[in-house]
Amino acid sequence: MIGRMENRRSSGNVLRWAALLSGAVLIASCAGAPFEEGTAFYPPLPELPRVQFLTTINAEKDISGRSSGGLFGSARESDDLIRPFDVAHEKGKIYIVDPAQQALVILDLAAKKIEHIQETEGGPFRNPMGIFVAENGHKYIADAGREQILVLDESNQFVRAYGNKDQFRPLAVAVRDERVYVVDVRESEIEVLDRESGEVLSKIGGTGPEGGRFQWPTRIIIDEEGNLFVTDFLNFRIQKLDRDGGYIKHIGENGNWPGATPRPKGIAVDRDGYLYVVDGGFELVQIFDTETAEVLMGFGKFGPKPGANWLPAGIEIDYDNVDYFSKYVDENFRAEYLVYVVNQSGFRKLNVYAFGEWIGPVPEGAQPPAES
Repeated sequence: MIGRMENRRSSGNVLRWAALLSGAVLIASCAGAPFEEGTAFYPPLPELPRVQFLTTINAEKDISGRSSGGLFGSARESDDLIRPFDVAHEKGKIYIVDPAQQALVILDLAAKKIEHIQETEGGPFRNPMGIFVAENGHKYIADAGREQILVLDESNQFVRAYGNKDQFRPLAVAVRDERVYVVDVRESEIEVLDRESGEVLSKIGGTGPEGGRFQWPTRIIIDEEGNLFVTDFLNFRIQKLDRDGGYIKHIGENGNWPGATPRPKGIAVDRDGYLYVVDGGFELVQIFDTETAEVLMGFGKFGPKPGANWLPAGIEIDYDNVDYFSKYVDENFRAEYLVYVVNQSGFRKLNVYAFGEWIGPVPEGAQPPAES
């Protein structure tokens, strides 16, 4: 069978960004609804799809089984998500920071309920903007209002806080081994802390357009090899750095063409090293080859159709919870992992997509993949 990487790099095959511009194929849509229910494929048929939109979650009823799908319609006070900004996960749970509620919102997929945490023994959340779940189940939350990184344990009890007065204004955080990487938007740098002591080990960046420097950094992730990816918002790019902050390359640029990133926000890397970038300008997700910086495809374009995004901000890749959403997966599609996108506006606050492959009959007009 053709390899997954070869599939992605084939410009004449299924991963064509242009497919996004022509729209996604819709299934089981409800005509007349302000926001249609149903699913969508990217690229649209007759191409062989690699991404399927599954559902939207706005409120507890969307995971409790008391409704047939996501909530589509006007926002209500009962909605559990108001203006979510970042998302993370572990087995059985999705974690979302919602600064409009000054809360950590926990979607318990196993128990089919939603919980809000607005205050801990360490004090209340004030403006939570970023979240990272470590290997031991501890949650690291970047609170720009408190100017601290708050840590909750596997039972969501307060453990500690990093950051002294005026030390940083954090928008995002990531953890690897004994290092805590904090995105400080005020100084346009990354502070590297010792995980145990909280001591500042080093600082990466500073203001500027050069490689290795930033203008308004907002997100950070770490790939399987320990490399850092940082959203460099006002330089219209994502920078790839080594674990010590050494510049490797950048991906994206200002513009209005495929591969441009005029308003880069959330980022994620899958296990094969491909970079997913949420762009607030295009209001979609683009997938990049990090070796070549080539854009491979896009999905989730703004609009009223299923799978669309409104002011998307955060993204997360999830290999652990596919089974919880299997009922939404088309019988002709095999899901490999999930992609979550949180939206700050509109009627779809958490969109759930699946990346995978088409396993049904080859649609008429499609080019079947070549055998290796």
